Amino acid sequence: MQILFVADPLESFVIYKDSTFAMMREAQRRGHQIVACHPEDISWQSGGKVQAKMRFITLTGDKNHWFEETATEIKALADLDAVIMRKDPPFDSEFFYATHMLGQAEREGAKVFNKPSALREHPEKLAIMEFAQFISPTLVTRNAQDIRAFHAEHKDVILKPLDGMGGMGIFRVGEDGRNLGSIIETLNHGGATSVMVQKFLPDIVHGDKRVLIIGGKPVPYCLARIPQGNEVRGNLAAGGKGVAQALGEQDKAIAEHIGERLVKRGLLLIGLDIIGHNVTEINVTSPTCFQEIFDQTGCDVAALFVDALEQAAKA
Repeated sequence: MQILFVADPLESFVIYKDSTFAMMREAQRRGHQIVACHPEDISWQSGGKVQAKMRFITLTGDKNHWFEETATEIKALADLDAVIMRKDPPFDSEFFYATHMLGQAEREGAKVFNKPSALREHPEKLAIMEFAQFISPTLVTRNAQDIRAFHAEHKDVILKPLDGMGGMGIFRVGEDGRNLGSIIETLNHGGATSVMVQKFLPDIVHGDKRVLIIGGKPVPYCLARIPQGNEVRGNLAAGGKGVAQALGEQDKAIAEHIGERLVKRGLLLIGLDIIGHNVTEINVTSPTCFQEIFDQTGCDVAALFVDALEQAAKA
C-alpha cells in the first residue's frame, strides 16, 4: 500500500518517542510505501480533485538522518491506499479547513483515518461531555460568574483552554481562590473564549493514564504520566514521568464502552486520558505514547495499529 501521513514537518520529529514515526517504521517493515505531507501542502482547485505535494520517503534506520526523500510529486489523495491525519493540535481554523478538504477527498475515493468528519465532531476536550457517567464534575462556559460559582461549589478546580495540548494553559485553583480572576481573564479573553473547568482529581498523583484504543479495542497496556515535583500536570511535554502498566479492569471497561461507540463513527485510533477512573480527555487528532509503552512492556502498539489500518483500508 501507499500510505500518506498528513503530519507536522518530518524534520521536527523526535523519533525515539514519536508515535507517527513508529507507525511509519512498522508500515515500511511490512513493505508499504511511506508518503508524507503537511496540511498546508493540500489544495483543491475547482473542477479537480483534492491533491497535495507529497514527499516519498524511505526510513534509513539512522537516528540522526532517519529518512531519505526519494521523490516529490503532486497527486490526488484518492490515488493512495490510505491517508492518516496526524497533525498535532491546536484544533484551529486551519485544522478545521483541512478536515473539510480531507472530507472531499473521501468523496473522491480516499480512505482517511481518523475520519475527517469525526475529527471535527469530537474536539478533544469537549468530546468527554458525551460520556458524563465517566467524568468528574465539568463545566464548559465563557461566563466568568459561572466559573466562580463552579469553584465555590467544588473548591479545588482545574481550568484549561479547549484548544491546548501537552498540558498547555492548564491552571489549578485551590479553595482560597488565589488568582482565579486573573486566570479567568487569561483563558476566556473577556468572555470571547470558552473555558473548561473540572473538579480537581487528587488521583493525579498516581498518574494521568493514556489509554489507547485501536479499532474499538483497548490496548492492554497504558502509560501513566506522573507529575514531578510541584507540578500538577502529568503530560510528558510538561515534564511528567511515563510509567507503563497493565490496563486495569475498570479502565478497560470504560475504554471498551467508548471505543465501541466511537469506532463506528470512523475513529480508528483514540487516546483516552484517565485520572483515577475519570476520563478527562478523548484524544483523536494524534494520540501518542506508542513507543513508551513498547519500550517498557514489549507490547507493539504500532503493529496493532497497522493491523487495524490494513483491515480498514481493505474494507
